[in-house]
Amino acid sequence: MPMIDVNGTSLYYEDTGPGSTGETIVWSHGLLWGTELFEPQIAALRGRYRCVAWDHRGQGRSAPDHRHTIDMELVWQDALCLIERLQLGAVHFVGLSMGGFTGLRMAARRPALVKKLVIIESSAQPEPIENVGRYRLLSAVNRVIGSGVTKKRVAQIMLGKTILADPRRTADVERFAALMARRRDIWRAVNGVIDRAGVECELPQIAAPTLVIVGDEDVATTPQKGQALADGIAGARFVVIPRAGHSSTVEEPAAVTAAIEAFLT
Repeated sequence: MPMIDVNGTSLYYEDTGPGSTGETIVWSHGLLWGTELFEPQIAALRGRYRCVAWDHRGQGRSAPDHRHTIDMELVWQDALCLIERLQLGAVHFVGLSMGGFTGLRMAARRPALVKKLVIIESSAQPEPIENVGRYRLLSAVNRVIGSGVTKKRVAQIMLGKTILADPRRTADVERFAALMARRRDIWRAVNGVIDRAGVECELPQIAAPTLVIVGDEDVATTPQKGQALADGIAGARFVVIPRAGHSSTVEEPAAVTAAIEAFLT
């Protein structure tokens, strides 16, 4: 299993090697997930781009962390160290939800490293106060009792109503739910997302061409929030993916891949 030591932790990562364009895309996943969140996009684009994806610390197959809160400042520093350690140079940065929080910080603070920025199901704002209490409760129940009690409710937040109601995709939903429930210590990363600071004031510093994507069924980061994010970044494009929730890359993979491919080319 490929691991890389960066910033005092050990991260699982995948690297497809050089593509035909000589350019690199890095893929930063959302909370509860890992590199699997971008499997369809990497499979479609790896022939043209070097694709590097990793699991954030304390998530997926990466090393556990001792902190009570794995905050977003630490996560984005991990991403920066990984890019520098692999000597990737300037990259196209794709981030979904938590990965989007990472990408916004990277593009604003290290603009020379980001050629183009793709933000999916994400926001520059802190976690809305109305979400904090219920997310903390879900996290606490999962920590004490396990995911059996919380799995269904988490799926309703992380996936859209279309995929949840489609009997042809029951196996997909079950697989995604299992992936999101694999870490008992995920509460440390959840705390980082819940308690994150907003970066709205940093958006004017983003110079990279930016694409903001959101699913029209996303209840965690609504299309209105996606539009607000796009409005805050000069020249940003905004795309809504039909029949997709907060995990649009695996719910409607072809549509998301097409949007990313068109933007990059």
